[in-house]
Amino acid sequence: MKGPFVFTSESVTEGHPDKLCDQISDAFVDHILRRDPYARVVAECAVATSIVFIAARFDAGVSIDFPNVTREVIDQVGYTGPQFNGKTCSIVTSLREMAPDGARHFDERSMSDAEVGRVVARNQVTVFGYACTQTPAFMPLPIWLAHKLARRLTSVRLQNVVPYLAPDGWTQVGVEYRERMPSRIHSVTLIAATKTKEPTLAALRRDLIESVVEPVFADEPLRPDGLTRIFVNSDGLFLGGGPSVHSGLTGRKNAIDTYGEYSRHSGAALSGKDPSRIDRSGAYAARYAAKNVVAAGLAEECEVLLSYSVGLAEPVSIQVQTFGTGTVSDDDITDRLERHFDFRPAGILRQFNLRYLPSIVKGGFYRKLAAYGHVGRMDIGLPWEVTDKASLLKSS
Repeated sequence: MKGPFVFTSESVTEGHPDKLCDQISDAFVDHILRRDPYARVVAECAVATSIVFIAARFDAGVSIDFPNVTREVIDQVGYTGPQFNGKTCSIVTSLREMAPDGARHFDERSMSDAEVGRVVARNQVTVFGYACTQTPAFMPLPIWLAHKLARRLTSVRLQNVVPYLAPDGWTQVGVEYRERMPSRIHSVTLIAATKTKEPTLAALRRDLIESVVEPVFADEPLRPDGLTRIFVNSDGLFLGGGPSVHSGLTGRKNAIDTYGEYSRHSGAALSGKDPSRIDRSGAYAARYAAKNVVAAGLAEECEVLLSYSVGLAEPVSIQVQTFGTGTVSDDDITDRLERHFDFRPAGILRQFNLRYLPSIVKGGFYRKLAAYGHVGRMDIGLPWEVTDKASLLKSS
């Protein structure tokens, strides 16, 4: 992608069925870790018309009311209509306790370096982290704008600015690039579900452009111009939306959770698993490394790859790619990361305090990540978004 090109990324609101499933799954993680920070949990969810399916495995001795947590999340997201709501939907569960595993109940906060090295990865995965200079959050511009639009779409619904909106919605932004940097806004797409057939398409378009699109771009350096194409519900009214119209599943929006496909991402879901799973915590560590590389001025964009194998603590592969933007070689940056970052499972848990955040953050922690991205967030104090090692990398 050296020449001019257009790149699009999409986001969805928290009422999208896939994101509803992610939030339910991560609500389980929050509830379980608040009771036992060392507990293991893997939870998946599927939703369809009037029904929710839950499959969860978790440590013996940790008990939560899975159906009640599910109903709370559905109500909080805003599904209260007769077609789908937390009070009347059917909930089918398949719950299984995991066998005891003393090796998993370790306190990394008091471990020596040798002890950290004995905590190995229990699953195999390759994860990616990415950062660039396109936005203040070091994120690609298309996904950054798509998330802003999705959050605004939810905000105007909750504040009754556009009272007829339902919780479900999509956004997409196309950005034209030249020399791998954004040059103009090519297109903006909004699809919003409505509670009734009352608004005309013309009224919906007017309301969403005035209350969503214009405010989102008001403080952006790159704004729609006379040639930008803006689409609002181009297929017509989307009545109701949500699980009564289309099904949802945990982990189906990995690109939205990360970099909007501008960079690679793992095929493993991020939501619905405790942070001892390296396919979740490793993705956060890779983002942390990439962001610090860019913040240090070592590259304008950086992708960090970490590969883990079962039974080993250290990643078997650490690779850096700066796409020709590095001020030093990619191998040099890789060497600096290996010296100054701890990518071992217990090291990541200790660095980010991942077991204890659900108890520290009011209202839970992991559920907040389940909508609008696990990375690049400026509305939450995420430990992997800090750039505290940038000066160390620069002077190394």
